[in-house]
Amino acid sequence: MARVKGGMSTKKRRNRVLKLAKGYRGAKSKQFRTAKQAVMKSLNYAYVGRKLRKREFRRLWIARINAAARLNGLSYSRFMNGLKNANVNINRKMLSELAITNPAAFTQLVETAKANLK
Repeated sequence: MARVKGGMSTKKRRNRVLKLAKGYRGAKSKQFRTAKQAVMKSLNYAYVGRKLRKREFRRLWIARINAAARLNGLSYSRFMNGLKNANVNINRKMLSELAITNPAAFTQLVETAKANLK
């Protein structure tokens, strides 16, 4: 039986890792072993970062809604409770956009929430 060497596939795999490590500083972009470690770490950071980004945006939206609600004399929690009691189903992202782009509509929502507080 003929001997099969894995040179082609090994080179392809190594080049794929080195391509991902392009732009890294020093040996991390040149040497396969250190590049592989750096790429694994950075892909892990990217995975975690995609989860964190969702949290960060939610925090931002809540801060904006709170600021706009307080300008209209209501705290964030009471505002959201009033909207829930009024069966107004608008997500935080859209409430944040309304607060920035259309303050008059947001004020109407605040009035609706105030009317439905228990």
